[in-house]
Amino acid sequence: MGWLEQVIDTVAERSLELLGRRKADQDQVDDKQLCSTLLSRQGEASNIALAHQILQRYAEKNDEEKTEFFLMLATSFDPDKDLICTAVSQYDADSPESLQQLITAVEPPRQELFRRLNMAPRGTAALITMRSDLLPRLAGNPKLKVVDSDLVHLFSSWFNRGFLVLQSIDWNSSAAVLEKLIQYESVHPMKGWDDLHRRLQNDRLCFAFFHPALPLVPLIFVEVAFTTGLTDNIDEIIGSGALSVEPATADTAIFYSINNSLSGLRGISFGNFLIKQVVAELQAQYPQLKQFSTLSPMPLLRKMLIQQLEIDQPAEPGSRLGKLLGDKLDKILQATATGTLNDALQRLITEPGENKKLLEEVLHKLSLCYLTRIKSDGTLNDPVARFHLSNGARIERINVLANSSESAINESFGCMVNYLYNPEEVISNHEAFVTHNKIMMSKSLQKEFERMQHVEV
Repeated sequence: MGWLEQVIDTVAERSLELLGRRKADQDQVDDKQLCSTLLSRQGEASNIALAHQILQRYAEKNDEEKTEFFLMLATSFDPDKDLICTAVSQYDADSPESLQQLITAVEPPRQELFRRLNMAPRGTAALITMRSDLLPRLAGNPKLKVVDSDLVHLFSSWFNRGFLVLQSIDWNSSAAVLEKLIQYESVHPMKGWDDLHRRLQNDRLCFAFFHPALPLVPLIFVEVAFTTGLTDNIDEIIGSGALSVEPATADTAIFYSINNSLSGLRGISFGNFLIKQVVAELQAQYPQLKQFSTLSPMPLLRKMLIQQLEIDQPAEPGSRLGKLLGDKLDKILQATATGTLNDALQRLITEPGENKKLLEEVLHKLSLCYLTRIKSDGTLNDPVARFHLSNGARIERINVLANSSESAINESFGCMVNYLYNPEEVISNHEAFVTHNKIMMSKSLQKEFERMQHVEV
């Protein structure tokens, strides 16, 4: 704990005593009263103490009590409807004062409550944890969405790019930071310190964004490998026989793992800034690099193919699946003596034998269909594709049988994607995707995509 946090902790502990409000007295007050008191007081020392008390009390609650706490926030700290109506009726476009009155009236008191809770020692971390507790409750409690909206609104300001600091992480970084890399790596989980050590050797880099309120937590981090040409298999990077390329001789930087550390910051977008700044850093340090690409998973591929192309059901003549794959569907089913494409793929991935080429062709076509044609409410289903395409990348290559781990087989039949970041095309690619919903891809993929256009899938 830093000296400033120690001072704030001391203030929090002493101020209640100075006010004659011992913790035992506060324990007799319910959450709503305590939060209302925090909103009404002007003294900074007493507010720090009350905020500390509320957050400490929240941390000690069980699951049911936390749900009750969130419902209390949702129902008791909404804007006053009468004040809003009055402010609207008095609004004058030529009066800045009336505009300010309207803004004040429509802002939920919850937002000011969260601001004051943030004054407590380690308040920012506590509020992030609070939102991580809130997120799983949203589906079953629609009323809680207003609480989430307020937290997202505040976090978007508090974690603005201007407050984030890009740092390179290496083996000499703080042990606390290194432990976080192991803890939060979810794309390609690490088995321990030896695994981490390999990922931080000379032919590897790791960059992360940090925030002053959470100096030992890499909010989002990207792991980079130096290679010669695009990598089409994750084993070449993190496997036991991983290739090693000296940075000075490499022509490609592969971003093979991007991780958001804190679930409480879900939806707060700063990953796009990370990728672009890392590319700029690499260009400056290693001017010989010609390509900047990811080797990315397709985490929802199998799930969405089952839901939308029904690969787990017997294919009927003229089905969408049959139209997409043509005679390859019959060939792969006959070769495996299975009744569904899902079972056939599972069997061939384990023992492809002489049908390896057929397997690769089918997986390639299914992956391209998934990445470009299968949509929900007009948006791409794949979150990784949405992230990279909205940041200005293009789909460069689909790599089938690129990840043999059990989780990858279960999620995507082991398929992965190279998203290419060409600094000269990033802006135009971004505009094409976000403005016209146009998916940019390599010429070879574009040709294959055009051949699929007539197929209604």
